[in-house]
Amino acid sequence: MILPQEIIRKKRDNLALSKEEIYSFIQGVANDSVSESQIAAFAMAIYFNDMTMDERVALTCAMRDSGMTLDWSHMQFDGPVVDKHSTGGVGDVTSLMLGPMVAACGGYVPMISGRGLGHTGGTLDKLESIPGYNIMPSNQVFGEVTRDAGVAIIGQTGSLAPADKRVYATRDVTATVDNISLITASILSKKLAAGLDALVMDVKVGSGAFMPTYEDSEALAKSIVGVANGAGTKTSALLTDMNQVLASSAGNALEVKEAVDFLTGRYRNPRLYNVTMALCADMLVVSGLATDVNQAKQKLDQALDSGRAAECFAKMIAGLGGPADFVESPDQYLATASVIKPVYAEQSGIANAMDTRALGMAIIEIGGGRRVASDKIDYAVGLNEMIRLGQQVDEHTPLAMLHAQTEEQWQQAANAVRAAVKVADEAPSATPDVYRRISLQDV
Repeated sequence: MILPQEIIRKKRDNLALSKEEIYSFIQGVANDSVSESQIAAFAMAIYFNDMTMDERVALTCAMRDSGMTLDWSHMQFDGPVVDKHSTGGVGDVTSLMLGPMVAACGGYVPMISGRGLGHTGGTLDKLESIPGYNIMPSNQVFGEVTRDAGVAIIGQTGSLAPADKRVYATRDVTATVDNISLITASILSKKLAAGLDALVMDVKVGSGAFMPTYEDSEALAKSIVGVANGAGTKTSALLTDMNQVLASSAGNALEVKEAVDFLTGRYRNPRLYNVTMALCADMLVVSGLATDVNQAKQKLDQALDSGRAAECFAKMIAGLGGPADFVESPDQYLATASVIKPVYAEQSGIANAMDTRALGMAIIEIGGGRRVASDKIDYAVGLNEMIRLGQQVDEHTPLAMLHAQTEEQWQQAANAVRAAVKVADEAPSATPDVYRRISLQDV
């Protein structure tokens, strides 16, 4: 083993690390022979001096290989193993429709998802609003549900990329989270440990995005595409808009209900449809299930309209312990709030801008997310029938329907919603739902 302090010294002096040095350091992280202070120094050296693309690939692969990596060859799937990862947003429920839609088109989607982080909602928290749904099944059950339903969405086990867990915990308390090299390795080490043939990355842009500017979001997308392909997994990325709530709802049970409505055709928010279709289409193209985006979208529309996508979702829910008739009767199982009332703007006009992050924080404040890891989530609270930018608001058209448990909670969140949505006389300039696609050629 190479001495950790010599590796830190080299990075501190702004020299490129070799693959062997990076693997040695990360192995030390995984077996606890590298201390917290050494991880902190390593992360700070990277924060100030950054990493080359080769170093990023080596760091990602070392963290991927620090624990168990999944291999699906024994399952003899008759299609590619493909996944999507999002940098997170508010009302971003795409995973719940996307997995079943791609499964209905012949892909296999073993999706390992996370909980809410900061102002963003977590896919696992949404799924746990379904009674009985088991986010931590055995590997055998995970594989069987992926085979039978074409999709299984579960949580990360401690055996996948364990070095990342230790590195991230140290970064979190040493102000070294926001570095693109470290973010790239953290995201991809977990995803690539899942044994994927192809991956599509959804990098958010705007007021509810993880990265503060368009340029930062683009740089992260290029880093992820370059590193993932360098690690041997075909990957592309889409830059998608998060200047407003993506779905018509934000909040765990409310988003699950919207996902069921989307899959069954009861209601499809246009922006949510555009972003979900773009991501699904790219997954089909990158994994070889479609020759181009147009063919992919035709297949996806057929999967929705025929009911096959909804059927894949229902099989996944039942296979992971949820109700067998959940898709037919979601209202029978999802929690509902005690106080459900519309929030009206203080003046009539047009919804001109939205502080999407503030809306996410408002939901957390009334129990719809966690301020600290030990907080218990109230799955019922949140927003639905959310106004979209450019729409008229007046005494007949509210900003949103707000779901809370007490009148006091409702009032607190209503004030936050009014403050977060700017109403003006003129419509905002339009932003695209999908800004651009980034492939390996763009890196």
